[in-house]
Amino acid sequence: MAFAISNRNAVAFLVTLLLVSVTPSSSTLQQDFIHCLVDNTDMSFPIRASFFSPDQNATLFKEELESSAQNLRYLTPSNPKPVFIFEPLYETHVQAAVVCAKKLQLHMRLRSGGHDYEGLSFVAENVTPFVIVDLSKLRQVDVDLDSNSAWAHAGATVGEVYYRIQEKSQTHGFPAGLCSSLGIGGHLVGGAYGSMMRKFGLGADNVLDARIIDANGKILDRAAMGEDVFWAIRGAGGGSFGVILAWKIKLVPVPAIVTVFTVTKTLEQDGTRVLYKWQQVADKLDEDLFIRVIIQTAGKTSKTGNRTISTSYQGQFLGDSNRLMQVMQKSFPELGLTKKDCIEMSWIKSVMYIAGFPNSAAPEALLAGKSLFKNHFKAKSDFVEEPIPVEGLEGLWKKLLQEDSPLTIWNPYGGMMSRISESETPFPHRNGTLFKIQWLSTWSDGKASEDRHMVWMREMYSYMEQYVSKNPRRAYVNYRDLDLGMNEGENDAREWGTKYFKGNFERLVKIKGEFDPENFFRHEQSVPTKMG
Repeated sequence: MAFAISNRNAVAFLVTLLLVSVTPSSSTLQQDFIHCLVDNTDMSFPIRASFFSPDQNATLFKEELESSAQNLRYLTPSNPKPVFIFEPLYETHVQAAVVCAKKLQLHMRLRSGGHDYEGLSFVAENVTPFVIVDLSKLRQVDVDLDSNSAWAHAGATVGEVYYRIQEKSQTHGFPAGLCSSLGIGGHLVGGAYGSMMRKFGLGADNVLDARIIDANGKILDRAAMGEDVFWAIRGAGGGSFGVILAWKIKLVPVPAIVTVFTVTKTLEQDGTRVLYKWQQVADKLDEDLFIRVIIQTAGKTSKTGNRTISTSYQGQFLGDSNRLMQVMQKSFPELGLTKKDCIEMSWIKSVMYIAGFPNSAAPEALLAGKSLFKNHFKAKSDFVEEPIPVEGLEGLWKKLLQEDSPLTIWNPYGGMMSRISESETPFPHRNGTLFKIQWLSTWSDGKASEDRHMVWMREMYSYMEQYVSKNPRRAYVNYRDLDLGMNEGENDAREWGTKYFKGNFERLVKIKGEFDPENFFRHEQSVPTKMG
């Protein structure tokens, strides 16, 4: 039976019913929190469907905690667990949750999609007790073609946003992420790059308005929060300024026919030379064309009998295959793209192709929401300003072949990304950037081999220092990397802040100090209220 609280007279009975047989410490916190919620909202909520705690139902709690988390490194028994998880049904529930967490001195972690690479949306290593406010049930998407815009609530996935747009129009889209299970709330707040970034910029560059909850529990839109805060939330990363409730996004035009392709080259197929050429042209290609490179180790070859390196060029072109072939023959003939490699489809199907869905999958598959990728992994990122020489690539191949399951993805910049000022939003990686690199190492046996893989990642990262951006060596905030530094003790946040935000970091700190002076919204790499 599901109970709902709609008036204060029922609360004592329901709280007692819920908390029978739970331990005194957590039951007191949860009971106080529920009492406070009831006092601060008029909207009913079903207790059993909204609260999950290890004492109440350990199995359900574990399922909810792990439901959207990707990185299993942060789901081990030794990792700190929240006192409980609260899943609001209405915006007023989120308001009340902020008010009550503040009143009860409970640290709050915010989760929309659960993709945080370092688990910051569901683990708090140095702050207890803490709770998770999971926004996954706030997932409405309202598309308005008349205004060329849509409101997307924080719990909706990127895939859901794409699907709702294509429900209304086959010639509208949105330039956000390549992974369809990303939560739109946390995705856009970090910048949000995707396969149309060279044509239209980042997802955050196409945000028109937002609704957030501040540390006092007030809902603010763009006008109410002010332009400084609106600037900050479009690139500063999640968990620093407030709870993102919803984004108003600008739709962009897409053609009726989009062409995709994947061409793979191994080292034995002149892969090094082709990749060297890609570095020289990828940021200068027609803005309708996005070609990323997925690099990983491959099985033994018949020639050498040894493992090799595979480089897969995955492209999306906003147009038909005839025009794509003309562009490629003029600008990048070295790849050897043929008409047979090209697949014409709708924009929504091209999004699914890039995300890894089979061609037979219907668009409704985007509504599934959950990521199928779950593994132990460590990730890092880099930005490249000059082509990596052949000898540098050959050295990288040796490093990759030392690891079990390495993966690196190179995403091209240029086009619109070069025309937007690096101070337009907190995301500074603009003109002069050739491409961005994501580094990954994955393993399945947990702690048993973690140290070995972490050592490999850091050694590979050290090797690449000579070939990537410098002063600072830059990184992408949505690929969180706690190796860069943390808000601990006397640590200077500039150690990591300038790597994510360059010169924008000082402005972010100033805005944070004025907007959330008590630092209610915080985590290991949140924007601090002042410099160290």
